[in-house]
Amino acid sequence: MKILNIVTLALVIIGGINWGLVGVAQFDLVATIFGGQDAPLARVVYVLVGLSALWQILPLLQAGSTGEVRAQAGR
Repeated sequence: MKILNIVTLALVIIGGINWGLVGVAQFDLVATIFGGQDAPLARVVYVLVGLSALWQILPLLQAGSTGEVRAQAGR
């Protein structure tokens, strides 16, 4: 499960960087690399990033239930 968390976290980071580029420079890196927003491979990447974001909710909830989030906030 740790490998899955690392892979999904990396995809969420990639998605965040891509959205940052879209917001700042109106440049969609994923679309540029894979041939446009409607290209099948680009759509696969978008779906994987979205699913990865959903998956990353689980570690966030687990951290909250164990007190890790509150402990970090108290610093």
